[in-house]
Amino acid sequence: MLDKKWRVDLFNVIGNIINESKCKPILVNGVEDHVHCLIGLRPSISVSELMKTVKAKSSKYINSSLLTSHRFEWQEGYGVFSVDESKIAEIYKYIKNQEEHHQTQKLTEEYCFMLNKNGIAYDPNYIFQPLI
Repeated sequence: MLDKKWRVDLFNVIGNIINESKCKPILVNGVEDHVHCLIGLRPSISVSELMKTVKAKSSKYINSSLLTSHRFEWQEGYGVFSVDESKIAEIYKYIKNQEEHHQTQKLTEEYCFMLNKNGIAYDPNYIFQPLI
């Protein structure tokens, strides 16, 4: 759903929204069906508050710019993983190379791997909503 023609512009918009929230956008990148944001989160803002703002304002940007042929909405949920300071360069590289990475591993496989790796219990029926 995130067309390659305007994806980079969207990532810049998301970075600006994060910055406006007084958080530090380190890197925003993704592929056609999801976005990764590496963020320095300000202690006075909750992840849910930031994500609500990012999703609302970026949806508004997509819709007001008429980037899709239908009304755009993000899925209801999102995933969040904290990153140790010593791993930032590794995570940055991973996010920067999303196009290559997702040629060999699907989003659902990747997400379930991360949940399992971190010992997070989940119901696979609720991982992602189907795209319409």
